[in-house]
Amino acid sequence: MKICVTAVSDSLEAQIDPRFGRCPYFVIVDSETLEFEAVPNIASGSMSGAGIQSAQTVASKGVKALITGNVGPNAFQALSAAGIRVVIGALGNVREAIEKYKRGELKETSSPTVRGHFGTGMGRGRGRRRWQSIT
Repeated sequence: MKICVTAVSDSLEAQIDPRFGRCPYFVIVDSETLEFEAVPNIASGSMSGAGIQSAQTVASKGVKALITGNVGPNAFQALSAAGIRVVIGALGNVREAIEKYKRGELKETSSPTVRGHFGTGMGRGRGRRRWQSIT
């Protein structure tokens, strides 16, 4: 089975990059033989839509599972639509992640997680209450 791991460089010893859409490399590994292909993520410098473009790249490689740190909702939807299982919260290097996945130590997620994008004080005044004194 082909498994994609987001990585900071192009080897099995590369550290996992926690960013899906903005990672420098996708290391695509055959889980049986550990043969791999390192694919530069051309979407990493995109002004917008990096997650969806990255999902398209990964899907075009015939990947069945993705191991990463975080994935946004749009990318998650695109990956799910392509039938790719998504594992988030992974740490360590690519080889370790593949081995953990094979042993069942990494579990597929059913929803995306995005840290630092939501709930960061950029609201539009919703939830604000004006207090009036009652006399």
